Amino acid sequence: MYLISAYFDENTNRVLQGYIEKAAKATGNDFMVANHVTPHLTLSAIEARRVDVLAPAFDKLEGKISMGDISLITVGQLMPKVLYVSPYLNEYLQNLEQQVFDCFKDIPDTAISNCYRPFSWLPHITLAKTLNKEQMLAAVQTMVDFQRIDASIVRLGLAKVNPHEDVSLIDLH
Repeated sequence: MYLISAYFDENTNRVLQGYIEKAAKATGNDFMVANHVTPHLTLSAIEARRVDVLAPAFDKLEGKISMGDISLITVGQLMPKVLYVSPYLNEYLQNLEQQVFDCFKDIPDTAISNCYRPFSWLPHITLAKTLNKEQMLAAVQTMVDFQRIDASIVRLGLAKVNPHEDVSLIDLH
C-alpha cells in the first residue's frame, strides 16, 4: 500500500502536532508519536507491488498542482479506533483529490482504495489511531477546545506505509 498525501504549512503542522501529542498523553496511546506519523491529509491509497510503478505518475504532478488553502472545522471519529480533524470540502480540495485520482487511475496492476475515490472520500487528518473505547473517550475530551484551523497545503508526498516513510516529495508553489 502506498499513499499520496498533502502536507501543511509550518504553523498548521505545529498546531496539529500539538493535538496529536495531547491525545497521546491523555490516552496513553502513543501510536502516532512513536511511529513519527506527521500531520497529513491522505488523497489516495493505492495497492501496488512496487513504488516504481507509481513514481512516474507522481512526478507528473509537479508543476500541475498549486498550493492551496483549506479550513479544518470539525473533530470526528472513525469508530472505534480513529480520532481526526476534518476540513470542509472546498473547490481547491475537491480539484486536488480529482487530479491525484486522474493521475493514478489507469496504471496497470494497481488498485485505488474505494475510500479514496472522487465522491467516496472522507478528507481527514488523523490525530490518534488504534484507540480502544476508553482511549477514544479520553481523546475526544482533549479536543473540547478545538477551534477552526486555516491551513495551507504546501507539499505532496508519495509514501510507503507500516511504517510511514516518504519516498518522494513535491513542493507546491
